[in-house]
Amino acid sequence: MASLKTSNGPGRLIIAIYAIFALAATARAGYQLLTKFSDAPLAYSLSALSALVYIVATIALARNLRKIATVSLVFELVGVLLVGTLSIVMPADFQHATVWSLFGVGYACVPLILPVVGLWWLRKSNRA
Repeated sequence: MASLKTSNGPGRLIIAIYAIFALAATARAGYQLLTKFSDAPLAYSLSALSALVYIVATIALARNLRKIATVSLVFELVGVLLVGTLSIVMPADFQHATVWSLFGVGYACVPLILPVVGLWWLRKSNRA
């Protein structure tokens, strides 16, 4: 198994961003599920799923679990595209912004860009 050189450079930055998103998404999803779940159950359930994806991606990237990292980043990208589309097609189910709704616009499109950068980094560094 090839060693991840995450102690410097882009690897460390990508893992740090995923860790921040994991913490933020987990806190936000917890709040949404506990206080506003009945307002938009689909949106808040998907918000909780995004938190789980960020946690798995962070751990997989940090622990050199290449296949799991690749799968979680692809799942994240597909999720952003699917939920972004759903939030446009079914706006009543997405009354409040979630991490993936509207393709991550409320998060400066980072949820859309981050998995692309992560997959690029895995590929470029022969980690995928």
